[in-house]
Amino acid sequence: MIVRAFIINQLSERRKRLHDLLLTLINKDSDFEFIEEDSNDLTSSYSEKDTLNLSRVIEKNRKIIKRYQAIVRTAVTLDALMDSENEENYKIK
Repeated sequence: MIVRAFIINQLSERRKRLHDLLLTLINKDSDFEFIEEDSNDLTSSYSEKDTLNLSRVIEKNRKIIKRYQAIVRTAVTLDALMDSENEENYKIK
């Protein structure tokens, strides 16, 4: 039970670190955009020209999602680097 609690605690700490890293990266990204949550509202924030050409809307959302993925990959990479640095420090001691 102690080992399980330890593992759960480590995962919880890692999740919090990832969350904090994501928030920091998002705050540093001045071009961060949100995707509309309701498909009925999907075209409401676009011009009439974009509404007529839904392929532009789809392409814009695809780019936004790719940006999200890049931010998440960056956060995971930074977290892994921090973990490896911590493991190296523990080995030295």
